[in-house]
Amino acid sequence: MNFLLVIALLAQQDGVARFGHSHRGSAFDDGPRQKPWVIEGIGKSHFPISTKNPEVQKWFDQGHTLLHSFWYFEAERAFRWCLKLEPDNATAWWGMARAAEEPKRARQFIREAMKHRDKVSERERMYIEASAIQMLDDPLEKLSGDEKERRFLTAMERIVSKYPDDIEAKAMLAIASMWGSSRSTVDLMLQQVIAKQPDHPGAHHYRIHNWNDRIPDLALDSSAAYGKIAPGIGHALHMPGHIYSNAGMWHEAAISTDSATRAEKKYMRDQMTFPWNTWNYAHNANYLSYIQCQLGMGECAISGARQLLAVSGNPSGRKDRRGDSYIHGQGKIALLRALIQFERWKDLANAGQFEWSDDDAADKRNKIYASAISSIGLGELDKAADALQQFEELKEEGSGKATHQTQLAELRGRLAMKMGKTLQGLAQLEEAARLEAKLRLSQNDPPFYPVLLYNVLGEAYLDEKAPALAVKAFETALQGVPNDGYALAGLVQAYTALGDKTKAHEAMSRVLYIWSGADPGLRWFEKAKSLVPDAKPVDLSPRPQRNYKEITLDPYGPNVWEPYPAPKLSAVDSKGKAVALDEYKGRNVLLVFYLGEECLHCMEQLDKLSKRRAEFAAADTEVLAVSSATPAANAASLKLKEMPVRVLSDNKDHDNARRFRSYDDFEDLELHSTILVDKKGRVHWARFGGEPFDDVDFLLGELKRMNR
Repeated sequence: MNFLLVIALLAQQDGVARFGHSHRGSAFDDGPRQKPWVIEGIGKSHFPISTKNPEVQKWFDQGHTLLHSFWYFEAERAFRWCLKLEPDNATAWWGMARAAEEPKRARQFIREAMKHRDKVSERERMYIEASAIQMLDDPLEKLSGDEKERRFLTAMERIVSKYPDDIEAKAMLAIASMWGSSRSTVDLMLQQVIAKQPDHPGAHHYRIHNWNDRIPDLALDSSAAYGKIAPGIGHALHMPGHIYSNAGMWHEAAISTDSATRAEKKYMRDQMTFPWNTWNYAHNANYLSYIQCQLGMGECAISGARQLLAVSGNPSGRKDRRGDSYIHGQGKIALLRALIQFERWKDLANAGQFEWSDDDAADKRNKIYASAISSIGLGELDKAADALQQFEELKEEGSGKATHQTQLAELRGRLAMKMGKTLQGLAQLEEAARLEAKLRLSQNDPPFYPVLLYNVLGEAYLDEKAPALAVKAFETALQGVPNDGYALAGLVQAYTALGDKTKAHEAMSRVLYIWSGADPGLRWFEKAKSLVPDAKPVDLSPRPQRNYKEITLDPYGPNVWEPYPAPKLSAVDSKGKAVALDEYKGRNVLLVFYLGEECLHCMEQLDKLSKRRAEFAAADTEVLAVSSATPAANAASLKLKEMPVRVLSDNKDHDNARRFRSYDDFEDLELHSTILVDKKGRVHWARFGGEPFDDVDFLLGELKRMNR
């Protein structure tokens, strides 16, 4: 018999392909592979479904509640368990479709829901059919995306009308119609949900989104409630930070976003996952760094940015919602902002810390921008002029064009001022400030631009002994960013120069409150305090605030992100000798879970690794390969004997595979996994499920990062 045919037959059972792939199809190779647990602190919502099993209802409610906080990955885990218990449950399939962020997967799941919809209640069918309108194409009627969305909203309105007591329908209709309807109409619907269930997580979450970028004060009540309702969800702790930032409540914003990053770090550590699998982490950490800048806390802001840049790389993958380019991109934005804001010119000049990419237009632009800014700050004007010329030669179109124009005007203005060309410099800074303010309207989440340029303009006016113009610049800055400490500190100087002691005192009182935890020696702060030494802290925010530095946030999780500790390895080699990771302490370990000699792709992976054995040895790395094959089978394998890889045996219960997340609990299936463990015994990077990972160049590159 043909060898490949034999392998194909061995890879099937009951006609279903195995070897680490889902029995249900490729859509199930993505997403969670381990069973759910009861997640505490997520809030409560109830969506009754047709089931004879109370456990199915329990997990469906958990998944549905998690969707209210946009925690799609964990919601899918709960819905998958529902399907393990009841494979034909149409409403569980509908939950899967809503949790699947990738449209192709969502379409597959909603088709399954439609197949089984005759087994559920009329109410459930209406939900399923509404989502089908939104997700599927009608072969007989070619509808635009806008028309499909309109019909989906109409279907949801029918549910609300037919079941007026169904608060879940109102909550879902509110979020679905939010950006196409009157904000007041959406808010009225959400208020009806809250009137019936005051602690509904979705209603408070959606109110925050509804008012965030327009009238943040209207969502302050929901901001205070949401994090308390769902303290176990990073996004629930994070979203109030948007409202507090836009309202100028920087202490509360920091408490919110810091709590969120800690909760996400705890989740990553406890559930053995990574920042690029945790969809909101990088955005949240960038936002926290921005808020810490606003509080004058430069060391904290820089530390948070560098944590993002320390995250392992990750090639584009199936189930990775955020690749490393996104994580590192957020880190670059945060570090660039903090170093410029706190005038760390020497640090800014170190381009290597950013790992700028020559293939990315924004990186190329920002690399030259950082070089020019740092040179101007260090007084290296010839070098700055050369960098400015390089910047002027850049051609950028599309989404980066507005940022390019703003940076160009800023660089021209800063350099002209340093060279004594005052009128030219002020004109360029005025143009840059105007452009940055316009840019901020589309990038205020947090602002992508690294500095509030009306503050730079205000300082330039102060240097030129024009305090009245400085007041106008700083007041304009405050219109865009309420309670900005740098603008207020600038106003202290400007009003003092104008002889207006009352307004200088008022501005100083506000600065003292905002910068109560600022780094020692902050030059803007020290200058302001020297001018108005007798002021007392005053907060003019719309609500009372807690002090960020006086709040203990440790219960939410750790302050610093680190790779998670590797689980216990307890395997035996082909001679029956026990093997543990402790044996390799002080060395890196590349740990591969493979599916046995009969898996062709597994053997190809091990062969590729074997051919690069000298490079792994040079990187101080041991390669271990684990399967469920017995020690005797491994010892007898001629193929394995040819490979310079230490081959290990798991036990019959797959305990090692389970501990290392290399086992699918939903289908009782071993998975391909490739795991990098660093010299401290921490998992630096891992890929679970799908095809065996065989990008050896990537693995060696990450080992280089690990060995720094």
